[in-house]
Amino acid sequence: MVIAPKPLWACQDGLSALLCFQSVLCEYNTGVMRIPLWLKLLWTAWVIVWVPVYWRQYGLQNFLFFCDLGNLLIAAGLWFESPLIFSWQATGLLLFQTLFTVDLIGALAGGRHWIGGTEYMFDPHIAIATRLLSLFHVVTPPLLLWTIWRLGYDRRGWKYQTLTAWIVVPINYFWRPEYDVNWARGPFLREQHVIPGLAYVLIYLIIVPAVVYYPTHWLLLWLTQRWGSKS
Repeated sequence: MVIAPKPLWACQDGLSALLCFQSVLCEYNTGVMRIPLWLKLLWTAWVIVWVPVYWRQYGLQNFLFFCDLGNLLIAAGLWFESPLIFSWQATGLLLFQTLFTVDLIGALAGGRHWIGGTEYMFDPHIAIATRLLSLFHVVTPPLLLWTIWRLGYDRRGWKYQTLTAWIVVPINYFWRPEYDVNWARGPFLREQHVIPGLAYVLIYLIIVPAVVYYPTHWLLLWLTQRWGSKS
């Protein structure tokens, strides 16, 4: 039997109110909390610290990086226990965050960036606390895989990620283009001059969903089928 959660006004203190709010969010999941409360609180607290630090260090445009948008959406996904949000983020982030992790480990172990993208992690001009906050790139892939294992995979995820790219990348192209957010002006944070800029954006918005999001979608489908067959 599912017990209806208490209304928020009936909760007498802060912790009770938080638990009531959690019950409301999970009501559509038959009231069962499938992601532990401590993880939701930890990620939320980390985001509250991370946002102002990154804003001060990098500027507002930095939050349009897919990985940074992902932090905010993951926070929502944890509270709503939404397979769609996690599937959406996984199709866009798994590959790039894994490459980040590989490059970081390679640089730490061998002193060489084989892929690139983590050089700033060793920049002494950036505060060590800010760099440590960037370790979310390492945490994100296992977290996304675990939540999908826990909640299931939503086949619409790659379509939502494609739509996100179609909205965000043109904004990146026109707004503060000198930062080349999401490579909207050229790969590897360098503006390209081989073809016209808008042609590059159009190609980007076709190629990236085709060679990154859609293949990741099929990988996640395969993984969830494997997990299901072993359960």
